[in-house]
Amino acid sequence: MLRRFASAIDAMLEKRFPERRLFLRSDTDTRFIRLKPATQLMVAACGAAVVAWAIIATAVLFMDSIGSGNFREQAKRDQENYQLRLNTLSDERDQRSAEALAAQERFTAALDQISLMQSQLLTSETRRRELETGIEVIQSTLRRTMKERDKARDELAAATADADAYVESAVAQDLNTDGVESIVDALAETAAERDAMFVQAREAVELADAMELELKLLEEMNDQIFTQLEDAMTVSVEPLEKMFASAGLSTDSLLEEVRRGYSGLGGPMTPMSVTTSGGELSPDMKRANALLNQLDRLNMYRIAAETTPFAEPYRSAVRYTSGFGMRWGRMHKGADFAGPHGTDIFATADGVVIHAGWSSGYGKLIKIRHAHGIETRYAHLAKFRVQKGDRVSRGQHIGDMGNTGRSTGTHLHYEVRINGRAVNPMKFIKAARNVF
Repeated sequence: MLRRFASAIDAMLEKRFPERRLFLRSDTDTRFIRLKPATQLMVAACGAAVVAWAIIATAVLFMDSIGSGNFREQAKRDQENYQLRLNTLSDERDQRSAEALAAQERFTAALDQISLMQSQLLTSETRRRELETGIEVIQSTLRRTMKERDKARDELAAATADADAYVESAVAQDLNTDGVESIVDALAETAAERDAMFVQAREAVELADAMELELKLLEEMNDQIFTQLEDAMTVSVEPLEKMFASAGLSTDSLLEEVRRGYSGLGGPMTPMSVTTSGGELSPDMKRANALLNQLDRLNMYRIAAETTPFAEPYRSAVRYTSGFGMRWGRMHKGADFAGPHGTDIFATADGVVIHAGWSSGYGKLIKIRHAHGIETRYAHLAKFRVQKGDRVSRGQHIGDMGNTGRSTGTHLHYEVRINGRAVNPMKFIKAARNVF
């Protein structure tokens, strides 16, 4: 059956592929191989398949070569663009750092000026009190002198009346000349005492006028000092309020918490509540109290700023690699900064270390509890510089950058949490750039 089928196929292919014989000759013998039409068809098909495969493989290699060349060019262009972007970000970071240093110097100069003005204010207030006391003494002396002058006038009038009566009586009784001369001497002495009292009264009035002029000049100088201090307070307090507002913090609640923690009284910041006369506060005293309240508010802002993470956790050159928000379908609760292995990491505010150890995907992790319900986290560290329970200050070296935990490269994962809820840490860093 199979032979018949094969014979039928050979008969069909005979016209296209006639039977051929392949002779193999040796020195002593000659042999041949019969190539039937079906065999020739199979050999031709295999050859065509090999040629087709070679053509397809060549085309694939050629296309792959062209595609890889384009990919390398594209990768090179992307790398150049990326490097250009990194250089731009580095320049912006350096510019921001320079602006932050300049702002810090301006803030320090403003605080020094405020301290100097406060000393001048307290000195002028002491001088004003001394002048008030001196004016009261002068006024008291002037009133006593005027009373003595009026009394002397009354005594002079009475003596003059008595002398006139006595002269009339003496003339009537034909008195001797010695009695009249004694009366004239007494009248001359009384007139001299009256003139001396008039001179003393005039000198007291002139002294009072001079003291009044000096008091007016002092009041004008106090007004200038008050104006400068009020302007300085406005320039110093408003940026701090804007900084806290930009970070999403309530200034009222922050100041209330600082006020509870720092409730001691006394010293130059204590409001003045009495005057030398024991009456109501004068306008200058009220103005001074308002300035002292603003100075106290500025001081509380300074304390709140020291205990709030407005500083950057690094000082070396780093690269911002990932921000706060959704990433690859998961919530990224902090910001990532890449840098060389071992880069110093610093505390961003005063606080207490509540954790310094290994923590699952975080690797080597430091947690610091600050005031106002704020907590900061520093993850993937290579080395700890503090331990649990340590009290740290803003800018203190707490660890080294590493690649521990679930990390793809050396970097710092930095988090800020308020009452346990993660917030964007860049809000604090950017808000502080306008002030420090």
